Amino acid sequence: MQNVLLIGAGTMGKEHASSYYDMEDVCVVGIVDTRIDQAQQIIGEHDTKIFQTLEEAVNNMEQIDVIDVCVPTFLHKEYVIKAADYGIDVICEKPLAYTLEDAREMLEYCDKKNVKLFIGHVVRFFPQYAKAKELVANGSIGDIGVVRTRRGGHFPAGWRDWYSDQTKSGGVILDLIIHDFDFLRWNFGEVERVFAKGLPDLDYAIVTLVFKTGVIAHVEGSWRHQTFSTQFEFAGKSGIIEYDSLKEEPVLLSINQSIDEKSGVEVPQSPLKRSPYYIELQHFLNSLKTNETPIVTAEDAYKAMEISVAALQSIKTGLPVILKGEN
Repeated sequence: MQNVLLIGAGTMGKEHASSYYDMEDVCVVGIVDTRIDQAQQIIGEHDTKIFQTLEEAVNNMEQIDVIDVCVPTFLHKEYVIKAADYGIDVICEKPLAYTLEDAREMLEYCDKKNVKLFIGHVVRFFPQYAKAKELVANGSIGDIGVVRTRRGGHFPAGWRDWYSDQTKSGGVILDLIIHDFDFLRWNFGEVERVFAKGLPDLDYAIVTLVFKTGVIAHVEGSWRHQTFSTQFEFAGKSGIIEYDSLKEEPVLLSINQSIDEKSGVEVPQSPLKRSPYYIELQHFLNSLKTNETPIVTAEDAYKAMEISVAALQSIKTGLPVILKGEN
């Protein structure tokens, strides 16, 4: 049995708790949040205790195997460091932190304390994105030149409206399309150059990434739409891979053919029995049991943050940002 202590009873806390409750051999032993009523709604009929502070929870729990941090971005460092001080492994929602300095300190501190740190970049666990990764890796459309991704919805209602405060949130760049930065880096490796344009409130932005492989990606993020949706399109020498969450079709693989041949071959997708969050969290917990490297590492999360920070800098200066990265 793996005992999980959940920090935060907001949207992501609810999502994580729901996933844990469906798992065998996993117990949510406690939820930490000052909003007792909100935490109680998450717990329902489950035997999970509510605490107002992490210290209170740790002092009253016999065994905690994992602390799962689902608080606003600017609080990630505080709780990850505290968990490391207790010697307890950590799962933390993306992004890793609010600043690169905090992110690097968190990685080094967890390493120093011999604590494992997992960051929830859940997009890698969505079947449509995993299928696109597989098709790219298999060379299904040949060498890829241009990629387009989009992710958007309504402006999120966070605790004390923290998403509106640019001293706490990096807007769509850091708190939304960092998902796509991680996904694209997963496919194409390190980014060389970043150029971005965005609105002053950081609720809409478009970012151009130039990868060291030569691939160019255009990443759009928006909190100005009523319906949440995601899209991607990969253009290669011999075809296109595309997906739109607003349509019923799964990932489509279109191979260049003669005018008389049928195009738009559908890649079958099995319906999800479990949510991507369930799959992600179960993967992290299994990684703890087996001591295997997870699909997404804390260093991967740091690299995605580097891209986000470069995009924010580019918006501020109006100039492209060169990433040093690895050769």
